[in-house]
Amino acid sequence: MKKQVELEILGLSSNHSQSGSFTLVMGEMGGNRRLPIVIGMFEAQAIAIEIEKIIPNRPMTHDLFKSFSESFKFEIEKIIISDMKEGVFYAKIVCKDSVREIEIDSRPSDAIAIAVRFNAPIFCVEKVMSEAAVEHTEEEHKGDDQPETKAPVQKVSSKKEGSLKDFSLDKLNQLLEKAINNEDYEKAARIRDEINKRN
Repeated sequence: MKKQVELEILGLSSNHSQSGSFTLVMGEMGGNRRLPIVIGMFEAQAIAIEIEKIIPNRPMTHDLFKSFSESFKFEIEKIIISDMKEGVFYAKIVCKDSVREIEIDSRPSDAIAIAVRFNAPIFCVEKVMSEAAVEHTEEEHKGDDQPETKAPVQKVSSKKEGSLKDFSLDKLNQLLEKAINNEDYEKAARIRDEINKRN
């Protein structure tokens, strides 16, 4: 069985590079890695509504899934972010009843929206974490130059995001470090994908 890392939801922010999409930041439980995943507006809303405990007038798709599975006495055991191919994440919903356990393929955004409704743990296989996660340490935020560097980095991200392929690998690693220091996980995810393409 592949080694798995448990994750928690740290935040959800609008994605500046793709209108109508959001960046969901997952954090490693008991660790300092962050896994940013770009998701659609509908899934972001579905996750936010459940986290904020807002009850919609009519059940949303993920609420319907919950009612359906409860009616048939299925439990959600856990969610696994199981793979990443060409920057696209894949997930599985592990369900069980009194007789059997099955895995259902899913987009991570839908799987996580379901996980928050069932209070199910979210895991990621170590291989995906090592390829896609970005390191985050408290020490990085204590540098004296933090206030001066934050604004310019944000400007750079919108101006140069389309031309990451023009940078050398060393420069990309420097940009990645800067993006992480400034907690710009959306930019860090794009740089990480560019680095992964070259490895």
